[in-house]
Amino acid sequence: MADKLADEFLMFMESERRSSDRTVTNYELALRQFREWREPFKGWDKLTADDFRAFLFDLMKQERGRATIRLQFAALRSFFKWLTRRRGWKTNPLLEVQLPKREKKLPVVLTVTQIDQMLNLPLTMEKSKRDAVWAPARDAAILEMFYSTGMRLSELVALNVEDIDTYTETVRVLGKGSKERICPVGSKALEAVQRYRMQAGVHAGALFLSKLRRRITGQAVGDVITKYWQASGLPVHLTPHKLRHSFATHLLNNGADLRSVQELLGHASLSTTQIYTHVSTQRMKEVYEAAHPRA
Repeated sequence: MADKLADEFLMFMESERRSSDRTVTNYELALRQFREWREPFKGWDKLTADDFRAFLFDLMKQERGRATIRLQFAALRSFFKWLTRRRGWKTNPLLEVQLPKREKKLPVVLTVTQIDQMLNLPLTMEKSKRDAVWAPARDAAILEMFYSTGMRLSELVALNVEDIDTYTETVRVLGKGSKERICPVGSKALEAVQRYRMQAGVHAGALFLSKLRRRITGQAVGDVITKYWQASGLPVHLTPHKLRHSFATHLLNNGADLRSVQELLGHASLSTTQIYTHVSTQRMKEVYEAAHPRA
């Protein structure tokens, strides 16, 4: 069923808000799922807070996770905010709907020893015959760059050669909402990148390449990390985001202030970064309980 209002909203998200393709797709799916649930759907202007409460209750009965439910309602809330601000609607029924609170799950963090174990693998493992000859050097540079900067997967994939400044030991990162930030890069990561570039003959354009010499995809980077996770025998499934979590937690454990970590991670809000203080506090509690005679 055609939905002109939803289509205009999604166009606004894509063109004016410059939301990612993934966000637009998720929002489109959320709006469509609500319309299908509300059959017969008579129009967005006919809905009341009770309709959305019923939808929320139904999602909870299906045992959907809190994060999934909140994502579903984030799309609906953004849509109705757009309707009131851009289309002049007088009421927003979603303002009366209270959502379940977020689950406070602490991020999984690797130890420094586990990180070292991971970073040493690409150049010590036997190379696959399916890989390009320079693939191990590239993989080492990818892992080093993740842990050295704490950048997101999408940010790493988008890196170009000219984003790396070896003189100032920094990298230019294009984050969410096309916001640019400058991150320091450790010497080991810079050495790994230089080694890879020399072996692969990468002089301009995309920094990390596939074996077909095209810009590497996020899926391919995920496969690289899974490969070394499986080879390492680590007890947790390694992902780019776990390297990001480890980066932030290790900085805080070694005395970095929260505001600096926020800037390095590219978080718009300090509250997003504060979850890492819980990880650091938990670590301090473990040390305290292990070392204090009356703990």
